[in-house]
Amino acid sequence: MLGFSVDELLPLARSGGVLKMGLAKLTESEWLQPDPDLEARRVGFETYPDGLQALPEGEAAGAELAEMLAVAGGLPGAARAHHEDMCLLVRAEGEDVYRLVNAAVAWPSDWTPADKMGLPLRALHAPIQGYEEQLASGVDHFMAKLKPSAIYGRCNWFIAATGKRRWVAEPPGRAFAHVTTENAGETLFVRSERQTLRRLPETGAILFTIGIYVSPLGALSTENIARLARAMTELLGGEDDRRGAGAYAEALIGYASAQHSERAA
Repeated sequence: MLGFSVDELLPLARSGGVLKMGLAKLTESEWLQPDPDLEARRVGFETYPDGLQALPEGEAAGAELAEMLAVAGGLPGAARAHHEDMCLLVRAEGEDVYRLVNAAVAWPSDWTPADKMGLPLRALHAPIQGYEEQLASGVDHFMAKLKPSAIYGRCNWFIAATGKRRWVAEPPGRAFAHVTTENAGETLFVRSERQTLRRLPETGAILFTIGIYVSPLGALSTENIARLARAMTELLGGEDDRRGAGAYAEALIGYASAQHSERAA
């Protein structure tokens, strides 16, 4: 089961190596967070109105989703009523690719919905190192075969220099300049996306939800702090450029080592 916190999600997330979808099948009750902070959602969309983007071909799918969730207002209404940001992808007649046509995203992880509208999956994921070579074909096949009765989920994580849910990354050297081994527990934030995929039965659109969870490094379990420290070596070996690990890895590893020494004393 995919939980609803960074501590619960981290053990299930990929920590390095070859890219994998890492999907888990979910039940209806496990699909969306059961107790969303609706005021936070309201403020999120109010302060980031550009998170709402729609193309005409996404209107029917947005209406179907709202009806399914018993809310008004299409996709924006559905996303305001739940913790998760929501995106809809459709495959046009005569095409074999899914394109982003509707987005309600209050808390994006360093991306701009307006820049992605109308793009196919491969273009959406282009910034992810290794996606085209290791994952693109598998994702395309999964999307084509996904049945309306199934719900799948996965999760990931990033290290950020802010605890804000809407994250715009800065150059790593600047963002993490203040981070040291001594203060890493308070200055490094672990950001997890709890993602789910589900096909809508009438329109055939695929709903992609993104639940954002953020925690200071020092608030995580000792096991998860150690897990992140171990992951740093793999990031430095292959994903440093995208994640900026070189700017904070030494501090994170040193913090984890100090925490281990304190427990052992």
